[in-house]
Amino acid sequence: MRIPAHSVCTAIRDDIVAGVHERGGRLTEELLARRYGVSRVPVREALRTLEAEGFVVTRRHAGACVAEPTEQEAADLLEMRRLLEPLGASRAAQRRTDAHLKVLRGLVRLGQERARQGNSDDLRSLGGWFHETLAQASGSPALTSLLTQLRHKIAWMYAVEGPPDPVAYWAEHGAIVDAVARGDGERARALTALHTEQANAGHRLRFGSGAERAVRADRVRNSQHPVNMTGLRH
Repeated sequence: MRIPAHSVCTAIRDDIVAGVHERGGRLTEELLARRYGVSRVPVREALRTLEAEGFVVTRRHAGACVAEPTEQEAADLLEMRRLLEPLGASRAAQRRTDAHLKVLRGLVRLGQERARQGNSDDLRSLGGWFHETLAQASGSPALTSLLTQLRHKIAWMYAVEGPPDPVAYWAEHGAIVDAVARGDGERARALTALHTEQANAGHRLRFGSGAERAVRADRVRNSQHPVNMTGLRH
């Protein structure tokens, strides 16, 4: 069975984000093909895609390597998200479907329930699904794709602290959905802008000045493990 290149791309990207492939490390087609149980053809295609996304760079005499983003590049990602997520929420208020609203409300209910229970692992996943669904509700594939790439890169470059008050944090999600449901684009934009700004402050850079260190996002602004190919996202 031929495994599609986009599935191999997802597997390599996930491993880069998880730190399995270290920053600056070489990514040889032969070793990657062996790791993921595929031929070199889908690996080659996946590396081209990941280079276009900024996860991989091609170096003379070394070939494909994991990118080594700078602190400024990392800070730019948070700034881009601060600008684009409110835009997505505003568009969602005008373009969302009943199906989008149903999923968003369901995620808010689950998030509020898990917040009261103090389940931080579930909250992280639910938050990701919430923002992915909100982006999809914008009705703009280009914007959705950009926000998805931003989330992947931010997860790669930053460690995220949980919100100090998870219950209030999920109440903010609920208020955003209410504005989207009413078709109030300006309120959806304003609420999402505030929510994103507060969330950005909880991000700590995983690297800096050539060494691993924690840096608050607001200051920045002014090994191997097995891969189950059957579980890849399509």
